[in-house]
Amino acid sequence: MASATSLSEENFSCPICLDVFNSPVSTPCGHNVCRTCITKSLDDEVQYKCPVCNELFQTRSDLQVNTLISEMVDRFRSSEIKDTVDRSKADADREIADGMQVFTALMRSIEKWQDDFNQTVKERLKSTEKQVEDLIKELEQEIEDLTNRSSEVKQLSQTEDHLHFLQTFRSLKNPPTTRDWTTVEVRPPSCVGTLRRSLDQLEETLNMEMKKLRAAELKRVQQYEVDVTLDPDTAHPCLTLSGDEKQVHCGGVVKNLPDNPKRFTKKIYILTRQSFSSGRFYFEVQVKDKTAWRLGVARESINRKGVFILTPENGYWTLYLDNDGLVFKDNPAVRLPLRAKLQKVGVFVDYDEGLVSFYDVEARVHICSAIGCTFSEPLYPFLSPCLYDYAGKNSAPLIISPVNQTD
Repeated sequence: MASATSLSEENFSCPICLDVFNSPVSTPCGHNVCRTCITKSLDDEVQYKCPVCNELFQTRSDLQVNTLISEMVDRFRSSEIKDTVDRSKADADREIADGMQVFTALMRSIEKWQDDFNQTVKERLKSTEKQVEDLIKELEQEIEDLTNRSSEVKQLSQTEDHLHFLQTFRSLKNPPTTRDWTTVEVRPPSCVGTLRRSLDQLEETLNMEMKKLRAAELKRVQQYEVDVTLDPDTAHPCLTLSGDEKQVHCGGVVKNLPDNPKRFTKKIYILTRQSFSSGRFYFEVQVKDKTAWRLGVARESINRKGVFILTPENGYWTLYLDNDGLVFKDNPAVRLPLRAKLQKVGVFVDYDEGLVSFYDVEARVHICSAIGCTFSEPLYPFLSPCLYDYAGKNSAPLIISPVNQTD
């Protein structure tokens, strides 16, 4: 018999709420459901029948607590918790290893540039010391030459041989060539700019490591890719979807669509069919050739009929582009630098940690994050291609793209 730890969550999921069983009971026909789910289901029915196969039964007392399933569910939940702890430990170990790799590289770089800086200063000092030594030797040589000449002149002045005096004087009458020592200046070694240049090189190394780190961060969050499709029931009437429900653009014509409580009627927005109530998820949207767009995540209970502002208080965590540039929609809005035109935006959500992050996928750069968010209901990926004018400006679609992790 398979153990609880060898089975997946699907084996312990209620067919009504699709979540792990909570106080499971069995119907007379042998199907298992949550007690709360079937009780709510029976409240709406005139006859008692199984919500799975529709087989009728007499009374609610025919529902029996399934102790075996309950026990296995408890074991499964324990196993899930243990797996979560193990995964958390593995994630933490990986983060520490990645951090140590970066810090070790930086420390090595600092030590290298420190050694290079010290060596440069010492070499300049050594050059100055040699210059001083050479000047001292030259001066001592001149002094020695002058001293010797003075001795020769003194000796010559004492000779009584006039012919010898005249002959020797010719060679002594011209003084030896000497340096004009009043113009000699020894300047101390200049280290101006040396430290700055070393720090510039260190900054370049740091930027390279940061680039590697950003690429590694994006690669990690891309592992949580989810396959999402756009929900036509939520689309504003002027939006047009592709057949695969991966692309959306503003058609410029408001279509006559049936009333739907899920549909946006005032704002040109759309949600995906899929929602997320726990864990982590990531998706990418191509925004190429667009001059305005909005995307992010929204909670289930958002206002879909009126006019509202896209803020976390109203249930939206969004990034958008307009004529004023790139903006994270908060209260107040946060203006962000846009160094190059965005081609593709990645959105990562950690539901349990309360984190929403946006990435420039092509540049592999983190754009911004909302941290400390509180999520208490399902979140839906949210898109808006925005309006376009009849000259065709901003007519390109937003495209939910598959993640390419080989870049």
